[in-house]
Amino acid sequence: MTHVPTHMEVQKLIAAGMDPAPAAALAQIVDRLCRDSTAAVAWHHLAQEHLRTDQPFAVHACIHGTVFADWSGEQGPPPAWLPSEPETANTNITALMRQVGCGSYDELHAWSTQQSERFWQLVLDRLPIVMSTPPHALRGTDGDPRRPAWLAGARLNIVSSCFQAPGDQTAIVQHGENGAVRAVTYDELQALTARVAHGLAAMGVLRGDAVTVCMSMTIEAVAVYLGIIAIGGVVVSIADSFAPGEIARRNTISGSTLVFTQDHLLRGGKQLPLYARVAEAGSPRAVVVTGDADEDTPRRNGDIDWEAFLARADAFIPVDADPGDTTNILFSSGTTGDPKAIPWTHLTPIRAATDAHFHHDIHAGDVLAWPTNLGWMMGPWLIYASLINRATMALYDGAPTTVDFARFVQDSGVTMLGLVPSLVRVWRESGCLDGCDWRRIKAFSSTGECSNADDMLFLMSRAGYRPVIEYCGGTEIGGGYITGTLVQPASPATFTTPALGTTITILDDAGQPADEGELFIVPPTLGLSETLLNRDHDTVYYANTPPGPGGCPLRRHGDQMHRLGGGFFRAQGRIDDTMNLGGIKISSAEIERVVSGLAGVHETAAVAVEPPDGGPSRLVLYIVAENSAGLGAAHFQRAAQRTIRSQLNPLFRVHDVVVIDALPRTASNKVMRRELRRAYAEPSS
Repeated sequence: MTHVPTHMEVQKLIAAGMDPAPAAALAQIVDRLCRDSTAAVAWHHLAQEHLRTDQPFAVHACIHGTVFADWSGEQGPPPAWLPSEPETANTNITALMRQVGCGSYDELHAWSTQQSERFWQLVLDRLPIVMSTPPHALRGTDGDPRRPAWLAGARLNIVSSCFQAPGDQTAIVQHGENGAVRAVTYDELQALTARVAHGLAAMGVLRGDAVTVCMSMTIEAVAVYLGIIAIGGVVVSIADSFAPGEIARRNTISGSTLVFTQDHLLRGGKQLPLYARVAEAGSPRAVVVTGDADEDTPRRNGDIDWEAFLARADAFIPVDADPGDTTNILFSSGTTGDPKAIPWTHLTPIRAATDAHFHHDIHAGDVLAWPTNLGWMMGPWLIYASLINRATMALYDGAPTTVDFARFVQDSGVTMLGLVPSLVRVWRESGCLDGCDWRRIKAFSSTGECSNADDMLFLMSRAGYRPVIEYCGGTEIGGGYITGTLVQPASPATFTTPALGTTITILDDAGQPADEGELFIVPPTLGLSETLLNRDHDTVYYANTPPGPGGCPLRRHGDQMHRLGGGFFRAQGRIDDTMNLGGIKISSAEIERVVSGLAGVHETAAVAVEPPDGGPSRLVLYIVAENSAGLGAAHFQRAAQRTIRSQLNPLFRVHDVVVIDALPRTASNKVMRRELRRAYAEPSS
C-alpha cells in the first residue's frame, strides 16, 4: 500500500532557505517519490540521493516532516535511516546470524539470551580474547545469577587482547588544539605500555595497588592505563574536569598510592591548570606529563616528570590474573553524597568490546572517536572497543565544540563517532560542522543523557544520513543494556533492542509489566558488576526489586523507558535521585551538599527536568531561603553556579532556581523530588 503524504509546498522549502527554482524541482521529486512508494522508501531515496549536507537543515526537517505527515504511530516513530544491502550483508551481526542459523535479528537476540553460554563463547572466539589458561566452565555452577562466576578457572590479562592487530597498523591518531598531529602504531603503543609497566615496577607499585589517572585522553594516558593493568595494578579513573575536593574524595575512597597527571589542559585556546589542582587535592606522589604550556608548574617534593619516569625496556608480558580481579575503579553517583566506586574486572572490557563489535559494527581498520576522558566509562570503553576489535582510536586533545574538532573528525577518517546529546545541540547552534565532510562515518553513537529527536536528525543529516546508535547502560555494566544496530531502522532519539546477551523488562509503579515505567535487567549477563568499593552491592541493585525468571531479583539501574510502536524504545530520564548533566552522572545529594553551604540558603533540593521537546536534562534548584535573607532567585542562581563550578565540576550548568517556602516531604521526612520535577514541568496556571 502506497503512502500519499501532504503535498510538498514549494513555499515551505523557500522559507527553509532554498532558492525558488531548486525548491520547485525538489518539491516535484518529493511528490513523485511519495506517490509511487511508501513513505519509508520515499524517504530513503530522498536522503541518499537528493538531500545534501550543504543544504540548510531546515530543508531536511521540512521534507522529513512532509514525507511522514500521515505516518501511523503504531509503526513507531518515523525512521530517518533504513538498512540496505550490501550494508547489512557485511555487518558483524549478519555474520553471527549466518554462523548460528538465525533468519532475523529478533531471532538472533532471542537465541543470545536463551543460549547465553553459547553466545558468550562465540564472542570470546570472535574477538578473540587471549587467555593463558582457558576456563573449565564458561559460568560457575553455584546457581546465583547475581554472581555467575564467568570464565571459571581461567587466567588472563585483558591487556594481552589489546595487541592483536598487525604491529604496523595505526593504533592511535591524536590531534590537538595547537595543531599538533601525532600517531602511534600498535607496536609503538605496546612498547610505550611496556615502558610504563617497568617504570611502575621501579617505583615499587605492586599487584593490586591503586594508581590514579587524572589526565586528558591522550596517547600517554592510554599507555598509562594499559601499563597499570598489565602489571596487575588498579587504575583509579578521575576526570580532568573535577575540582580539587572531588579529586581528593576519589583518591581517598580508592586508596590510591600514585597519580599520573599533566601540567595543563588546552581548552578553547586557554591553558587550564591540572597538576596544580591535583596537588591542591593533597594527592599522593605524582608523575607529571609536560606539554606546551608557557611554563611548567613548580613540582612538589617527590613528584617527577614523565620522561624521568619512563623505563628504557620496551617489552613486558602482562601479569596473569583471575577474570574477576579488579583492573579499574570508576566513579558514578548514587543517591547519597559520596560517589559509588565501581570496580571493573578483566571481564568488563569484554562487554565493551562486544557492544562495539555487534551494535556499533566495529571492524578491523575502523577509526573510532569519542570526546571523553578516562574519568568516565566511555574513556576505557573506547580503549577496549578500539584495540580488542583491532581498530584505530582517534583522540582530540581539546574542546570538541569547534570547527577544528569537526575537521579532526573529517581528516582522521572517523568511521564511528560517539558523543553526548548536549554536544550535538552546541554543534547545531554554532554551525561549526558547516563545510566539513563526515561521509566516511558509518554510524554515530549517543549516550549519557536523553536525546532530542530534532538534534539527532540534524546530526544524521550532516553525514549523508548515517544512523545514530542510541546507547544506554552504565559504568556498572561496561556497556549498554538497550541500544540499536546497523541491521534495524534508526529513528532519531530511540532505541531498537536490548543488547545481545541481555534481557530487560519494564515495570510500572505496581511492579507489573508495562510499556512505560522503570527498566530492569534480568541477570545474568557478562559484564554486570558484582561488587562496589564503598556500598553494599546487593542493596544498591537488588534490594526490594521484583522477582524475575527463576525467582532471582531483577537488577535495577534507575532509568525510565517507554516502549513505542514498531519495536522502538525512548528513554525518559532517571527514576531515582541521580541525574545526567552533559553526560556526567551525579546525585542530587552531591549538588545539594555544596549549594546548602551558600549564605542565605536554609534548604535546597536539586532535580533534573526534561525539556518539553525532549533531550538532555536541565538542572533546577529549589531553594528555601533563610527568613532574613531577602535574596531572590537570580542571586541564588549566580551563587550556586559559582560554587558548583569551583567545588564540583565547571561543566555543570544551573538552568533555573526556584525559591520556595518549604520542600515537599514524605511522612518519613524524605524530600519528594519527583513532586518537584512534576511541578516544574507542569506549572500551575
